[in-house]
Amino acid sequence: MASSQLLPFLLLSLLIILICPSHSSPENNVTESQSHSKPERVNLSLYYESLCPYCRRFIVNQLVKVFNSDLLNIINLRLVPWGNAKVVKPDKTINCQHGEDECYLNTIHACAINIWPDLRKHFNFIYCTENQGVHIKDGQHSDGADAVWKACSARLGMDQKLIKKCYDSGYGRKLLLQYATETNNLHPKHLYVPWVTVNNQPLFDKYENFVTYVCNAYKDKALPNACKSHSPKETEEESSIYPVCYPDSASFIPAKEIPNSAVTSLVQGKKIEAPA
Repeated sequence: MASSQLLPFLLLSLLIILICPSHSSPENNVTESQSHSKPERVNLSLYYESLCPYCRRFIVNQLVKVFNSDLLNIINLRLVPWGNAKVVKPDKTINCQHGEDECYLNTIHACAINIWPDLRKHFNFIYCTENQGVHIKDGQHSDGADAVWKACSARLGMDQKLIKKCYDSGYGRKLLLQYATETNNLHPKHLYVPWVTVNNQPLFDKYENFVTYVCNAYKDKALPNACKSHSPKETEEESSIYPVCYPDSASFIPAKEIPNSAVTSLVQGKKIEAPA
C-alpha cells in the first residue's frame, strides 16, 4: 500500500529532473569557456631581403630577442623574403636589389619556411644565414652563398637535400613569387626594407620599436613581462631614424622621417595611410 502511494511521487520527481536544465549542461560549459578565452595574438610581419644590411642587422640584433622573451606567447611572427625585388616581363625574370646571390638566398629562405613551418626552426636557419651573410658580396651568384646556407643547415640538423630539391625543382621560385604578390599588395605600399607591420599596419621608420606597438595592440590587461619596460610615450618621442634599403638605390640611407602622427595612429588602432 505504501509503495503504491510512493510511485506517483517518484514519477513526478523524475519528470521534473528531465524538464529542468542542469546548471552543468554542455551549453553552459561552452559559454563559460568562451568567456574566458585568450585574446587573439598580435600579427607581426617582417618584409625583408636577405642581403640588405639593415634587414640583416634587424634580424640578428633585434628580432632574435623575441625568442628569448615571453613576447613570443602573444604574437604570430611571419617572415616574408622578397623585399625590393622585381619581376621583369615578359619572361618573369626576378631581379633582386643585391644581385643573384640575394635572389638565391631569398629562395632558400622561402624553401626553409615552407619545409619547416615551425617558427623557431625556420627562424634559427634564417638567423644563421643572415649572421653569416655579411661574408657574401653583392653581385653574381657565388659559392659563398651556397656555403653559408649549407653550413647553417648542417649546424642545425636540417636536411640539405630537402632545401636543394625545393630550389632545383622550381618550387622555391613559385614560393618566392607568392611572397612577391603579398609584398606588392601591401596597403600602404612598402617604401623600403626592413618593412615591419603590426596587425597589417606599418611602423615605417620606427620598426626597431616593434615591441612597444605589439604590446599596445595586445587586447589583454595581463601583459607579458617583455611589455612592462616599454611605453608609447617613449616611442612617440623617439627621434632617431633607422637606416633602410630603398628600391632602385645602390646606397643605403636613413629613412625619411615619417610624421609621428602616423605611427601614433597604430597605437590608437587607426588605419595608416602612406605619407605623401
